[in-house]
Amino acid sequence: MDSDALKTFLTVHRRGGVSNAARALHRSQPAISRRIALLEQELGVPLFERLAGRTALSDAGRVLVPYAERAVAAVQDAENAIGALTRQSAGPVSLAVVGTLAGGRLSHILKRFARACPDVDLALRTATSAEVSDLIRRGEATIGLRYDIDRLRDLDHERLASEPLQVVCALDHPLAGKRIARLADLRGERWIAFPEIPGRREIAASHVFSLFLTHGLGEIAWTPVDSLTAQKRLVESGLGIALLSQSHAADELRFGSIATIRVGDLSASQDIVAVTRRGGFLSAASQQLLDFIREGYAGKSSAGHEAGRPKRMRGKRRD
Repeated sequence: MDSDALKTFLTVHRRGGVSNAARALHRSQPAISRRIALLEQELGVPLFERLAGRTALSDAGRVLVPYAERAVAAVQDAENAIGALTRQSAGPVSLAVVGTLAGGRLSHILKRFARACPDVDLALRTATSAEVSDLIRRGEATIGLRYDIDRLRDLDHERLASEPLQVVCALDHPLAGKRIARLADLRGERWIAFPEIPGRREIAASHVFSLFLTHGLGEIAWTPVDSLTAQKRLVESGLGIALLSQSHAADELRFGSIATIRVGDLSASQDIVAVTRRGGFLSAASQQLLDFIREGYAGKSSAGHEAGRPKRMRGKRRD
């Protein structure tokens, strides 16, 4: 069993079939089919099944996936480590970021990095928090930025900052710029939040719902919107209120297009976390980018957190 066979297996799985995998790997369909057949012969079990006209993993295939991902990622680490011996500040660096973190702060960090490492080929991908972790785990990205810690034990997490959450509303909202005592006073409002997707729930939606449940308020009326920009435009239009971090609403508050509602019993924040693969290789350029990310978020923590000194959390599980 070699890494090329495992990479072919993973590509067939992720692309949903042999023909799509052949296009992705720039090989012929018969070559892909033979590679899978040889791997199945070596293992003595089928890895795929044909179900309703589509290719699906067999039980053995599902067992193999995480091991194949780690093996392929380890080979990539070895190639990167050898390459780094001759390219201290060059080569590829891949960054995966939650879309709502790809704002002005990240832009400043990347400008610093580009000046320091002009020969580096930097790739940037946006994804949900869960997808960011998956990309790191599979070796498809080197560094990830996401919200909160997940349960994957083969990743290292480093909390960079903790941002307070605040309620924002339209300028003509009756409570705009005012303070209320309880979150319960907003029970009748329509809330705008990211949609709930099983296994990939965005942090904004999670906080809205969990906060109301914690306060014993039960269900709320809400509109699912999968774009942060669209959420803010709807808030500006008076079509609902939202729970956003300080950085997400900073521009609109500065330009006076939305307002805040201060809530006396609301104390909520979200952690911004850097993710790397445990035991994975970081080139000199990747380490430089990670250092710039740490510096870019230093001092951004809310009250109650030690600013500028990120806490290293290796393999800990947090619910």
